[in-house]
Amino acid sequence: MIGFGPHLMVDGYEGSFETLASIEAVTNFLDTLPSQIGMTKIMPPYVFKYDGGEKPEDWGISGFVIIAESHISIHTFPEKGYFSIDIFSCKDFDIQAAIEIIKSFFGTEKLEIQTTSRGTEFPRDIGLATTITSSQRNRLI
Repeated sequence: MIGFGPHLMVDGYEGSFETLASIEAVTNFLDTLPSQIGMTKIMPPYVFKYDGGEKPEDWGISGFVIIAESHISIHTFPEKGYFSIDIFSCKDFDIQAAIEIIKSFFGTEKLEIQTTSRGTEFPRDIGLATTITSSQRNRLI
């Protein structure tokens, strides 16, 4: 792995209305996904229903779960059959396995998938990090 870690971004279309509209389903997804992809959940998912504000058709379910490795978030738009999911981690994970879980859970094959590596210059070696910070700071003593 280069840098801080991988970031998987998924835009899903034609997802199951019932799943996208369900606080319970989205909570279950966020609660179980971390262990399925080798991550460590450090808090229960936080999930809520958004009423759409000035655009009632944009109502949906949003939520996130903090994992030791970073976070997983989701936003759903049931009336449009759309959802977006971000999985950001400081360690490698099986991106294809995560995609298959998402397809199965939300009942769709129609996904836009983007991946990137975050923090490509992130120093993984503590010695290197110390050298970098020491060169950029003035000693007070």
